[in-house]
Amino acid sequence: SLQVGKKEFDQLFHAYIEFTPPASEFDRILQFHRLVLLMNIDQETSQSELEFIKDIGIRLGLNPMATNQVLKAMNAYPDRVIPPEKLIEIFKRQYN
Repeated sequence: SLQVGKKEFDQLFHAYIEFTPPASEFDRILQFHRLVLLMNIDQETSQSELEFIKDIGIRLGLNPMATNQVLKAMNAYPDRVIPPEKLIEIFKRQYN
């Protein structure tokens, strides 16, 4: 549907893309939340996806205990969509 050819698609796996995380912690948490939602879009989560998203959380400078709690808590919600307020609550709890 995006009309991306195979050649362009394959190049995505070999090209280095510079990433600078957002400066504010709130924006980094928001980005992490978006990635969790994206991960759950197919309703299946593999171990490699979990490891990858944990690594991204670390690279974003987020508390690993909080990211682990988010990944556990998502299973308690329909379609694994953790509400933003619950996500923020988990991160706030880790900083108290």
